[in-house]
Amino acid sequence: MAAAVLGLLLFWAGAPAQALPFSEVVSLGRRIWHNECRGTVSGLTSWNDGEEFASLGIGHFIWYPEGQQGPFQESFPMLLEYLERHGVTLPEWLMVSVGSPWASREEFLAQRRSERMLQLRRLLAGTTGLQARFIVARLESALPKMLTVLPPEDRERVSSRFHALARQSGGVYALVDYVNFKGEGLKPQERYNGQAWGLLQVLQEMRQPTVAEFAAAADRVLTRRVQNSPPERNEARWLSGWRQRLSTYRAES
Repeated sequence: MAAAVLGLLLFWAGAPAQALPFSEVVSLGRRIWHNECRGTVSGLTSWNDGEEFASLGIGHFIWYPEGQQGPFQESFPMLLEYLERHGVTLPEWLMVSVGSPWASREEFLAQRRSERMLQLRRLLAGTTGLQARFIVARLESALPKMLTVLPPEDRERVSSRFHALARQSGGVYALVDYVNFKGEGLKPQERYNGQAWGLLQVLQEMRQPTVAEFAAAADRVLTRRVQNSPPERNEARWLSGWRQRLSTYRAES
């Protein structure tokens, strides 16, 4: 635990993501992988019912079909760039792809055993540690981004809650998982009725700086998202699963 705390002090001071002990990074990655698809290799290549994109890797990084865009941040191309920067050789078709080659969920599922899909699954199964570092690096950059959009009078409150969570047992896991799960909350398109549901909104919603309250605030934020969502999306079907995920934050605190 002492090594983890030392790594976190370096991490929050602006050191690279590798300042976190690699064992801690791997542990965080395994938890997120379990949250997304119960830690299965088959779950590394998924396309959830009712969604317009493939969900890939331990963090279920979003990849839209070629030529399509959506409201949610597309993170899989950023992961591919990250893997390449760290010396991973990608299959040639991935290097030249400008979007997912599967135009629909039906097409994706029909090609579950195709050579492309098998190559993709092998790549993702063999780079879980780097994917975990990619997720941690996203959190590393989240706080400065969030503070930039806030008025000066709100920055200290959000920053102090962020740092308070990072010092608590289970706090880093909650922060890392949530920012991967629902983003920073900064993208204008990721809003319903003008209200976002990312990490920033949860930190603002908190009533006290504890991990249990972070989970409770996230529940309120996500419940509000469902209430604001377009009826045709039927997002209420996902709320139970989201709440189960949030309950793991309380279990770690």
